Parts: sequence; C-alpha cells; structure tokens
Amino acid sequence: MTNRVKEIFTGDSAPPAPAALAAKVRTLAPSMTRSMQRVAEAVAADPAGCAALTVTGLAELTGTSEATVVRTARLLGYPGYRDLRLALAGLAAQQQSGRAPAVTADIAVDDPIADVVAKLAYDEQQTLADTAAGLDTVQLGAAVSALASARRIDIYGIGASGLVANDLAQKLLRIGLIAHAHTDPHLAVTNAVQLRSGDVAIAITHSGSTGDVIEPLHAAFEHGATTIAITGRPDGPVSQYADHILTTATARESELRPAAMSSRTSQLLVVDCLFIGVTQRTYETAAPALAASYEALAHRHSPRTRK
Repeated sequence: MTNRVKEIFTGDSAPPAPAALAAKVRTLAPSMTRSMQRVAEAVAADPAGCAALTVTGLAELTGTSEATVVRTARLLGYPGYRDLRLALAGLAAQQQSGRAPAVTADIAVDDPIADVVAKLAYDEQQTLADTAAGLDTVQLGAAVSALASARRIDIYGIGASGLVANDLAQKLLRIGLIAHAHTDPHLAVTNAVQLRSGDVAIAITHSGSTGDVIEPLHAAFEHGATTIAITGRPDGPVSQYADHILTTATARESELRPAAMSSRTSQLLVVDCLFIGVTQRTYETAAPALAASYEALAHRHSPRTRK
C-alpha cells in the first residue's frame, strides 16, 4: 500500500465535508469488510440518529465492535469517531433543510422511455455529484502541475476506460501537449518503458485491478515517470504504482445499467477537471494552440453549398 493510500485510509488527509460522506460510503463500501459495511450503511442511512450515539451505541446498533466503528470512521477519512459524529450532525442538518435527494428505483425492462430518461438523468447527476464531493483537490492540483510541465504524457485505458483515455489525449493535444492514449496493452507497455523523469503516465481503471492498465503504469513508475491513477477503488492494486490517486464515484449497477456506464460518467468529469486545470496553468501557450486548432477545423464545420 502506497503512502498516498495510507493517507486516504488513516485520515492523514483533510476529513471529507459532511456532503461527501454518502459519496465516500458508496465509493469505499465494496472494499470494506461486511461488519464495516454495516457501520457505513447505518451512518449513511440515518446520520441524525447515528450522530446521537456514542461509539459503543453505534457498535451495538450495527452488531459490531467499537474497534470496527473506529476503523470504519478512519476508512471514510475521519481521524476518529468524534470527527465522524460531527460530520453526521452536519449531514443531518443539510438533509433537514430539504437538500437530501430522493432515491431512484432501478430501470426495469418494461419502463416507459420517459421514465428511463428521468432515471438515467438522476443517476448520472448523482454520480457526478458524488465524484465532485469525494475528489481530493490537493491530489488533483498535484496531478495538474505534473501534466502542465510534462515532456510527454501516456494514458492507459481498456474498454469504456479506453474511450475516456482517448478523450483526455485529444483534449491535451489541442492545447499543445504531447499526449497519447494507449488501449492496446502491448503498445501500452512498450511505450511505458520509454518514459523517464519529467514524463507522466495516467492509468484509468474503474475497478483498480485491470491488469492491462496496471502493467504499463508499473513500468512507467519503475522508469521514473510521475504516475496518476483515475479509479473507483483507491485501495486497488493500481494504487501501488500511483503517485497521485483521483477517486471516482461508484454508482449502483443493475441489469440494464452496467458499471461501464457510471464509471465513464465519473471518469469524464475527472478528465475535464484535469484538462481545465492544465489549460489554466499553461494559458499563455494553451490559448493560441486552441485557437489554431479551431481555425484549422473551422472549414469542416461550415455548411457546404450544393452545386
């Protein structure tokens, strides 16, 4: 486990704001033990009630131990149970003010298309909100700094994450940076071993355990490149080789809405944050490069006249 992941799990980084608590639970629940999941689910479901409980009371309510409650609090990013209780009280106050969202039902095979649109829109909005609430802006700033000064940028992704990798590479190319997306695992590794200090490698993997993405990131890490992981599992194997971890939200899966849909939504938000941040840092060179790319493509967007 890297120092960065240790910071996430031990509370060395800033505790999440109350609004981010539910997002943290959704993101980290898959990596928890069943007893810790019971604690996390309890505090997310009834923040007001749990905020009124002592550590012993919450342990009794969830059928766990005091040690499990404290470990869960630390895994969620709080130094101790006292800090978690304060966050729960803040979240309860927000919910009482009417800002708590309703829970949407899964999409059914016989849902009218209007209901499908409404449910997907709600779920996409929730995924984006959860990602924004849980995104570590310190890590994001460090990743932006690395990209802004990079000699070369390699981006690795497979499947739906490969589409996101291509999106980021295209954006960075348009502001004058040397960036390439690699969705072929063999080409990814052969390119990764050419990276050096001053280069940046980005791995995009929702599960955090995609071997075809981890292998090139490992190679880039070993050769001195700055490495970044965009993942829904900050405790996954990919974190071992990531200098900076950007966590995406984990939305509920259903038969008609696989993980690839929710992961792509949250990954694209992180990619856009990286792109805007880099553009801000390199504005003097990025602005002319963007203008040149717009000008070069302008004729392709003009309506053609019939002869």
